[in-house]
Amino acid sequence: MDVIELAAELMSLSARTAPKASGQDFIETKIVTGDDLKRLNEDMVKYGVESGKKNFDRDGKNVERSGAVLLISLNKPKKAGLNCGACGYNKCDQLPDFKKGTEFDGPMCAWRLIDLGIAIGSAVKTASMLNVDNRIMYRIGISAKRLNLIDGEIVVGIPLSATGKNIYFDR
Repeated sequence: MDVIELAAELMSLSARTAPKASGQDFIETKIVTGDDLKRLNEDMVKYGVESGKKNFDRDGKNVERSGAVLLISLNKPKKAGLNCGACGYNKCDQLPDFKKGTEFDGPMCAWRLIDLGIAIGSAVKTASMLNVDNRIMYRIGISAKRLNLIDGEIVVGIPLSATGKNIYFDR
């Protein structure tokens, strides 16, 4: 196994064991390497052109130059049942079912989004401890979802690199 892939495995472990609301786990992870990195790059560039949104080409080039990408998603997250109103509804049973969005699906429980954030933070903490360059990228998640690389309503990608200069810094 490549050292970058090993780092991605350890990052995935950190995401998996991160604390979650009510002890319920809706986090999914997947490591993307090889030809799938090229497919991801190509779709990011294509989506940028189709949508007219900036920087998909730039981030796609970063993906292509990466050793691996860790995908982290929320897959069919249930409501936490706290009736806290953070989602915009006073009671959890008022929160509507997911609807297909342009890029991601929603609405969803705010605590599940926090779970995703904690999982992402745990993963990049591990990358930092291993001195693996990385960057959290929302744009990767759009193409990963379009390509069905991982299941989930919301997907985020973390590209990984270990070179003499951080490829995600001067972009």
